[in-house]
Amino acid sequence: MCDFWQRWKPKNLEIPDQSFMEFEHRWSSYYKVVEGRPPRETLMKALELFAAESDSKERKSRQFAVDLGCGNGRDTATLLQQNWRVLAIDGQAEAIDQLRQRPDLNRTYLEARVQKFEALTLPPEVELVNASFCLPFCPVEHFSELWEVIVTSLKKGGRFSGQLFGDRDSWATLSNILTHTRSQVDQLLQSFDIEFFEEEEHPGKTALGEDKYWHIYQIVARKSGD
Repeated sequence: MCDFWQRWKPKNLEIPDQSFMEFEHRWSSYYKVVEGRPPRETLMKALELFAAESDSKERKSRQFAVDLGCGNGRDTATLLQQNWRVLAIDGQAEAIDQLRQRPDLNRTYLEARVQKFEALTLPPEVELVNASFCLPFCPVEHFSELWEVIVTSLKKGGRFSGQLFGDRDSWATLSNILTHTRSQVDQLLQSFDIEFFEEEEHPGKTALGEDKYWHIYQIVARKSGD
């Protein structure tokens, strides 16, 4: 297994620009607030779809998922519990440190690494790329390349689960937050069969208790092909 990961070691990390650094100090507080929370609904929907497929044909090998923006592991833990092999990636060293220290994880099938979106490398033939509420934090100028990496890494029949922020989200005015119109999202998903799509728009609060207007696209999609 070590040889596998060595073949796909990350590129040299780039230094994030100053605009992105504005969020850096907030992650520690975020990890504390979300500790112990359940996995995201989009991940659970994707896992249900994989389970339904497994009922119709026996899988001979452990399935492989990438958990982007894994944080301290709310989704990674569920994937491991459901017998997936997981590559967990986060741009924050603190998140990966907390993930590795969790006593409830079976590390036999876990590889974790610190890597920024703008330097992302992924192995081929991934069955699931899970990106829970992390893609909007990709620097705008690097998102096209990031999305290409995600799509290319997925095998045919593999799935993407995650969220994108809409253009009416209150954070759309921030230079370091990436948002999309509905037509832009449709274009991104041209290579996929959409299995779950929900557009949310409502006032609410962030995990840190701050007022926020949410405009979110909740997505589970299967890469086209048999």
